[in-house]
Amino acid sequence: MDGNNLDELKQLIEFLKANEIAEFDMEREDLKVRIKFAGEAPVAAAPGLDMAQLSRLMASAQAPVAAAPVAVAAPVAAAAPAVVEEKLHEVKSPIVGTFYESPSPGAPAFVKIGDIVEVGQVLCIVEAMKLMNEIESDVAGEVVKRIASSGQPVEYGQPLFAIRAK
Repeated sequence: MDGNNLDELKQLIEFLKANEIAEFDMEREDLKVRIKFAGEAPVAAAPGLDMAQLSRLMASAQAPVAAAPVAVAAPVAAAAPAVVEEKLHEVKSPIVGTFYESPSPGAPAFVKIGDIVEVGQVLCIVEAMKLMNEIESDVAGEVVKRIASSGQPVEYGQPLFAIRAK
């Protein structure tokens, strides 16, 4: 891959990040690219996605390269040092439904990353069959990560939050 193709690939990666696209595959007769970003659950389709710009980026990536597949990871993930991952408590969905981080649209989230929560404190709502079910913390500690995205469907037993227990 020459320098020009690397620049085009970098532009594609930045475009995918800006539009919160978690996974992308492109395959042509002389090129195969798979990009998958680590982090939150994949976003099905980003709102306001500029398909014309994506098409231009894909069309510009037609330069010949080796037939072997090319795997690209997020540059931040590749540069991150190996860290021993601590054991975090996961708050899981007790029902199938739709995850909401706040009581109503436009309202502040029940909790945000870094908040200290107590046992029984409401973390989010899971809507099931038009019923709003408050999901409470079953452990006291610090909210380290919100795993589900607001408006996303969740399954029974799916992790919603990671909490560092006290």
